[in-house]
Amino acid sequence: MSGTRTVHVRIEGRVQGVGYRAWSQSIAQDLGLAGWVRNRQDGAVEAVFQGLPENVAEMLRLCEEGPLYARVARIEIIGEGVGVYDGFEVRRTE
Repeated sequence: MSGTRTVHVRIEGRVQGVGYRAWSQSIAQDLGLAGWVRNRQDGAVEAVFQGLPENVAEMLRLCEEGPLYARVARIEIIGEGVGVYDGFEVRRTE
């Protein structure tokens, strides 16, 4: 997928119980991104965003704030350029 950026991120802070996954899915779809998002058992949120590099960068910027009641402490890119995704889904907690 030429011209596409894929990032795998971990988002920490108060990010569970505040609608972060649904918010992420809505924003990702608005930006035309593919990938997934899920809660982690350790309290973090994990996601993959794939699409045009400028749209992925915008998603990462927006993730720093998150939905209304979220308090994001840190976003860590834990991988880049892996996988091909179709659509954006909310996955089960892992």
